[in-house]
Amino acid sequence: MTVLPDEEAKDRAATLRNRARLSANKNLLFWYRELYRDQFKDFPNPATLAILEVGSGTSPLKQFLPNVITSDVLDLDYLDLVFDSHDIDKLDAIRDESLDVITLTNVLHHLKSPIAFLNRAANKLKSGGEVIATEPFFSVLSILIFKHLHHEAVDLRIAEPELENLHGPLASANIALPWLIFYQRRDWLERLRENYDLHTLSFRPFSALSYMMTGGISRKLPIPGLFYRVMFPIDLALSRYLPRLCASFFTLILTRR
Repeated sequence: MTVLPDEEAKDRAATLRNRARLSANKNLLFWYRELYRDQFKDFPNPATLAILEVGSGTSPLKQFLPNVITSDVLDLDYLDLVFDSHDIDKLDAIRDESLDVITLTNVLHHLKSPIAFLNRAANKLKSGGEVIATEPFFSVLSILIFKHLHHEAVDLRIAEPELENLHGPLASANIALPWLIFYQRRDWLERLRENYDLHTLSFRPFSALSYMMTGGISRKLPIPGLFYRVMFPIDLALSRYLPRLCASFFTLILTRR
């Protein structure tokens, strides 16, 4: 994604604000901590893995897994790498077939061509390495929230799995993109078969209303931390047992051939 100077400055300032807001929101940090635990729960010791995070601008993952290599398209002084994710196959800083995991949280729906990115990213994964990505899930409940109460675009009628209009890394988005690719359009998913074992593709719903109850990045709701932590596992269980009714996010795991 080509970033114009004015757009980069605007998005950089917004990213720094969002990072500060997230750090100050204890319930939101708890939500992310539980998400990361769930993302890496199948690994006995994630601290020993070679992990690249794509889209680390706001992400707090490195607070919980210090061995993670952080990256973003925006030039931020706390990142390990700065590059356009669509050029990941050309990235000399990461050797081909050297990574155990590439992880992204709420990033795929910001990419111009998420399928192209995933196919190029496969070059950096070891055989059996994984892409772990968490994205919005469209249930009866969440689609109302995402379409009417969320600031990012929702377009369920796209003809191709790409973003048409680009306005910078943060402003460019269609939060329906990953859900369409992995749940609705098998023909789009098949474009990943050459590089990934689609027979082992897995999905896990993650949370119903617990993210919204934190206030998210834009605001902080006055919910006591103790109540939030007691409520969270109930919310998670509801998303797992009744995903089509109330799940708001899902984690997908793609395994490199």
